[in-house]
Amino acid sequence: MRMIGRFIPRKIVLDSIQHYEIIEEYPDDKYLPSYLVFSKYKDKIFHVLFAVDVEEDNVRVITAYYPNFNDWEEGFKTRRK
Repeated sequence: MRMIGRFIPRKIVLDSIQHYEIIEEYPDDKYLPSYLVFSKYKDKIFHVLFAVDVEEDNVRVITAYYPNFNDWEEGFKTRRK
């Protein structure tokens, strides 16, 4: 299962809000506009994909993961081409 070894606890996602930085925007995503956010907690860098439901005034976490260096430039804020 892909999730094994990739699990990021809810507490880490919530406790790292001061480090959030939007790195990609998807305004036309299938169901709701979404945003890929860079964050860090202690020495761990991770990404969170949020969907934003403006009408219902809530935000949903779609996924959270530790980025792979093969897919991201140094700093993990820009995708490799």
